[in-house]
Amino acid sequence: MNLSELAAFLKSRRARIRPADVGLPTGPRRRVPGLRREEVSQLAGLSVDYYTELERGSNVQPSAQTLAALARALRLNGDERDHLFHLADRPLPRAAHGPAAHVQPALLGLLDRLTTTPAQIITDLHETLVQNEPAAALVGRPPAVRGPAASFVHRWFTDPASRALYPSEDHPHHSRAFVADLQAVAARRGRDSEVAKMVSVLRRRSEEFADLWDTRDVALRRSDHKRIVHPSLGVIELDCYCLFSEDGRQRLLWFTAPPGSQGAAQLELLLVIGTQELATGPDIQLR
Repeated sequence: MNLSELAAFLKSRRARIRPADVGLPTGPRRRVPGLRREEVSQLAGLSVDYYTELERGSNVQPSAQTLAALARALRLNGDERDHLFHLADRPLPRAAHGPAAHVQPALLGLLDRLTTTPAQIITDLHETLVQNEPAAALVGRPPAVRGPAASFVHRWFTDPASRALYPSEDHPHHSRAFVADLQAVAARRGRDSEVAKMVSVLRRRSEEFADLWDTRDVALRRSDHKRIVHPSLGVIELDCYCLFSEDGRQRLLWFTAPPGSQGAAQLELLLVIGTQELATGPDIQLR
């Protein structure tokens, strides 16, 4: 591990980012360009002391998940992300999923600017990579799991509790949409072992999935009108839209409602409530 170069690289990347680039207020006049250490720590979900030790070149051993969080916080492109992993003497997470996946910088830049509407970035297999606070307040934090269970599509057909987010009468619609979307993803990825394994498992474990898969309906889920069951605000009617990355592997998902509608009023109230009442609530996620 090249600790001195790792420290220098982190400092250089921090210095080039303006607070506005990552959705932070500019605040009082700054003595140095770029972000402060505490701001990078906040964005990456690390303690200030730990990040300070990294920039000092101390003998710390950042995990792949920590490096991925730093890559997102510092808005590194693919080459810069790889360089960061090389300096930390970690294998490149080219096929990583969940928290260790590299989020597309363009989508992340847009997410930074969506501060008053629920939004999150997911993979094409519906794994949450990062979300803003309104999204956490609306649908809850992603589960701390890896592997197939990180996919909401997998949980939808294997864990009945995951369906509590939608009214029961809407479940058939979402099941059809999830399967048609997965058909399109499977075709796009070609001979992909991850998709093939997921389909095989779901066919065995869910008769509903198997029947829907055999219809061969295909449709990427670009937009939808959804009713979300919120524990405090009741049913919220929202429009959901997706913006796809260039390779189709990631999606920026955001939710909105027509001005003056009940859904719009509920979204405004959601921003006030935040996640305070959801801290001990069930784990639910929207896709």
